[in-house]
Amino acid sequence: MIEVVGLVTARGGSKGIPRKNIKPLAGKPLIAWTIEAALASRFLSRVIVSTDDDEIMETARDFGAEVPFKRPAELAGDDSPHISVVRHAVDWLCDEEHCPEFIMVLQPPTPLRIAADIDGAIELAEEKSADAVVSVVEAQHHPYITRRLTETDTLTSFVPSALKYSRRQEFSPAYALNGVIYLNRCTCLADCETLAPEGSYAFVMPPERSIDVDTPWDFHLAELILNDRIAQCTVATEQVL
Repeated sequence: MIEVVGLVTARGGSKGIPRKNIKPLAGKPLIAWTIEAALASRFLSRVIVSTDDDEIMETARDFGAEVPFKRPAELAGDDSPHISVVRHAVDWLCDEEHCPEFIMVLQPPTPLRIAADIDGAIELAEEKSADAVVSVVEAQHHPYITRRLTETDTLTSFVPSALKYSRRQEFSPAYALNGVIYLNRCTCLADCETLAPEGSYAFVMPPERSIDVDTPWDFHLAELILNDRIAQCTVATEQVL
């Protein structure tokens, strides 16, 4: 099996939800859900966290992740490119320890992934000899039925189509990046300015594990789903006992 290091990227600043990465979610800090799923993977060789924040560093270590370096402040701003954060982590590993074959980026604001998603993406990369695998979800609103406003506030098609009627059954499936998993070969990463280069293989995920927590409403939905998941696990355990 290919060698893959899990990289959890978690900066201290956040605008929509202050201190989001360590805000309690269904009984645990938000970042803990991502760390625990990564540690439960059968294929990740290790799980490290890249952060600029001392409290996040402590929380990450409490839940079993490694924090071998502190991210430079210039890579923790609102406008810091994510690809630069990832390349910094890979460069540090190559310079200080060992260059991994692949790096898998796992972002805390997508806390609903499970270990099977992580392992499935790695198995796909192995099967396809891929340089990149990116998780996607079927688009909730198909591009053919989206519209844009003109300067006079009238509607016009966002994506031109020859179809006269908006019947979803006639559309070929459309997929959107869900931000849950980015798996990249490290030797190719240096040449890319994106974690989802052209030719990436798609790992399709269900919508219930694809929520990106960006607003208080997203946070509320994620908490409902996780609490329901916890309740189902509790019932299953009681039935076994």
